[in-house]
Amino acid sequence: MRKALTSLLLFFPLLLQAQTNPLKSVEMQKVDQVLDSYIKKNFNGAVLIAKNGKVEYLKYIGIANRHYDIKFSEKTRFKIFSVTKTFTAVLIMQLYEQGKINLDSTISTYYPAYKGEAAKKATIRNLLTYSSGRDTKEMRDVFEAYSNNIWSVDEFIQKFCSERLIYAPGTKFNYSNGDYIILGKIIENIYKKPFEEVLREKILTPLHMQHTDYLHHNDIISNIDEGYANDGPDATKIHMPTNHYIDNHFSAGAMYSTPEDLLIFDQAIFNHTILKKETIDLMLTPYESLESVAIGFWVYPKKFGKINTLLAERQGAGYGHNSNWIHLIDKGLTFILLSNTNTVELNKMRFDVISAYLGQ
Repeated sequence: MRKALTSLLLFFPLLLQAQTNPLKSVEMQKVDQVLDSYIKKNFNGAVLIAKNGKVEYLKYIGIANRHYDIKFSEKTRFKIFSVTKTFTAVLIMQLYEQGKINLDSTISTYYPAYKGEAAKKATIRNLLTYSSGRDTKEMRDVFEAYSNNIWSVDEFIQKFCSERLIYAPGTKFNYSNGDYIILGKIIENIYKKPFEEVLREKILTPLHMQHTDYLHHNDIISNIDEGYANDGPDATKIHMPTNHYIDNHFSAGAMYSTPEDLLIFDQAIFNHTILKKETIDLMLTPYESLESVAIGFWVYPKKFGKINTLLAERQGAGYGHNSNWIHLIDKGLTFILLSNTNTVELNKMRFDVISAYLGQ
């Protein structure tokens, strides 16, 4: 009798836990349902949900490498493209905290060799918020910039990021990789080291992000994903994009990572461990006249059903790869979606996942 009672007492806390937290399983079932609907559309990748840094949901779906039928797993490294820009923004804000850079000084202050018309007119703040006013040649001539040749950073900036001004700096949002490539060069000038070395020393190593790094086109990286594109209505018909030199994306898009490593970075930012709270507050202040862009993120209020929240997000895309990183600032919730195909609209999927998790 005593043995039976002991067994019951040992089991009871588990039973109680399951009964006192029924909403969690309901939330996850709803997320599963949303995910299943996107799997039918040939979603391949990973979905992570965390609350206050603790992973509540993490799933890997589909194939990372179709040549060898390698499925996604916790070992997979994803190319994150423009999510790289948030790392670059943090490096700039570290310099700001150290008094080594003034956000309202012009490009020429830290990059005297820069020949573009923006040299003495556009500021560091303008570069951080895609409002330098430059003609974005590198976005217009995408094939030549990223697929046709491999350029040194100096060559790339000279050829694609030194055009005339088409807007007064600070007056208009005009998204480009070039603004962040110029920022990467400024980081190199101040530290007198290659960008990738600074990235490792100032962010990746201190945060123990062991599965994240800078990528060159000819690097051999274990478990890195391949990108696949779909150009028609049939989501099962995909192909590999054309030749691509990821090196040319430099500080605007040449990184790879994992969902769990990105969560480490997320927590370092939103818990103010990599930068002071005042600096993070400055980063997360949106510029309403510039389409709600902030520094390294977009920040804006968002309503999911009856729930209002303040959302910070960063996206990345390129050559079949897609990444979405969303943090609900007032709720401590992080959502990371990574994919190696463009068969689904990840921008819609992220909101469907968030709504399901929030029970809306």
